Amino acid sequence: MKRIFFVLLCCLFAGADLFAQRIEPGAEQFDQYLPKLAGLRVGIFANQTTVVYDTLHLVDVLKQKGVRITRLFSPEHGFRGTADAGEKVGNTVDPKTGIPVISLYGKNRIPKKEDLDAVDILIFDIQDVGVRFYTYISSLEEFMEAAIAAKKPLLVLDRPNPNGFYIDGPILEKPYRSFVGMQPVPVVYGMTIGEYAKMLLGEKWLNTNLSTEGFQLTVIPCKNYTHESKYQLPVKPSPNLPDMSSIYWYASTCFFEGTVLSEGRGTDYPFQVFGHPSLPKNLYSFTPRSKEGAKNPKLKDQLCYGWNLAAEPAVVLSKVGNQMQLDYLLEAYRLFPDKASFFLGKPNAEPTAYFFNKLAGNSQLMQQIKEGKTMEEIRASWQPGLENFKKIRARYLIYP
Repeated sequence: MKRIFFVLLCCLFAGADLFAQRIEPGAEQFDQYLPKLAGLRVGIFANQTTVVYDTLHLVDVLKQKGVRITRLFSPEHGFRGTADAGEKVGNTVDPKTGIPVISLYGKNRIPKKEDLDAVDILIFDIQDVGVRFYTYISSLEEFMEAAIAAKKPLLVLDRPNPNGFYIDGPILEKPYRSFVGMQPVPVVYGMTIGEYAKMLLGEKWLNTNLSTEGFQLTVIPCKNYTHESKYQLPVKPSPNLPDMSSIYWYASTCFFEGTVLSEGRGTDYPFQVFGHPSLPKNLYSFTPRSKEGAKNPKLKDQLCYGWNLAAEPAVVLSKVGNQMQLDYLLEAYRLFPDKASFFLGKPNAEPTAYFFNKLAGNSQLMQQIKEGKTMEEIRASWQPGLENFKKIRARYLIYP
C-alpha cells in the first residue's frame, strides 16, 4: 500500500506542470490590438523570436488575418536571427512574405524618413533576455525615439523575461554609455521589455530634444506571467544563446567578451564554456571552431583551457540562483599569467576605451578584479545603486 501511495505521489509531482497555466505573450492577445491596426499600414520590428503559439511567426499570422504590413525592421542578428554578433546586416526583402526588411543594426540604427512615411503605426515585438548588454533594449530605445520623432503610435507586444526573477549587478554610469548599455540600470534589471519601455518614457531617459507630448505608447501585456516565473523560451533569441542554460549564465559570463579569453563562441556551449591557451593545462580543454553564428570566434582553432559550466537548465538555475556569479571571472584573472593583457584594450588607455568597462557600465569592476576583491566585497559595492534602481523600477511594473 505504501509503495502504491509513493508511486501516485511521484506521478502527481511529475504532472504538476500540466496544471500550470501557459504563459501567453502579448502577441497572442489579438483581441487587444488587432482593432488598433484596422485599415492602417503597419511596420513591425521583429526577428525569429516574434512567434505566437511557440512556432508560428507573428508576421505570417497577421498577414493571414489581413493586416497590411508594409515594413519589417530587424535588430542585431537579422530578421531570421542567423547573423554573427556585430555582423553587418543589410536591407533585404523577406522571401516568404515579400515585405521589405530594414536592418536597424550597425551604422543605420534609426529608421529612415521614407520607411516611416510608409507606415501609420509601429509594432515592437522582440524576445529580450533581461540583461543590459543584450542589445535589444538599445534597439527598443532608438525605435521609440524614431516613433516619437515621426509622430507614429507604438505598440509593444510584451514578452516574458527569462531572467526577470532577480535584479543584480553594477549600475551603468553615463561616461560608459554605448549600444551595449544606454541607461543607468543594473546588468540584470528584472523587467519585461514592455515595462522597460514604460520606464524609458516615464523617466524621460529618451532623447531630450524630442517632445513626447501626444506620443501614444501602448503595451499589450502577457497573460499568466509574474516576476517569479521561470519562462522557457520556445525559440533561441540569438545564435550564441542556444538554450536556457546559456541564457541563465549569460549575465555572469558575458564579461569574458571584454577579456582575451574565449567566451565559448564557436563551441556547442557559448557562455557556458570559457578559457584561454595560457591557463593551466589541468583545466577543461576545448577548441573554438568556425560555425554558423560564430564564423570567426575568438581564439579560433586554438586549444584553450578553462571551465565548462554546461548542465541542464534546472541545475544551472540552482547554481545561478538570484544573483550574478563572477567567481569564475575572478579565478580566471587570478590564474592568468600575463595580467596586464587580461582585459582587451591598449595598456594605459582611458577607462572608457575598454570594452570590459562598457559591459560593466563603469571602471570600478575592473579595478576591483585587479585588486583581488572578493565577490562579497564587489557585491556590497553594488547595493546602494541597486536599492535606488528598485525604487525607480517599481513605478513601471505591470506584473506582480
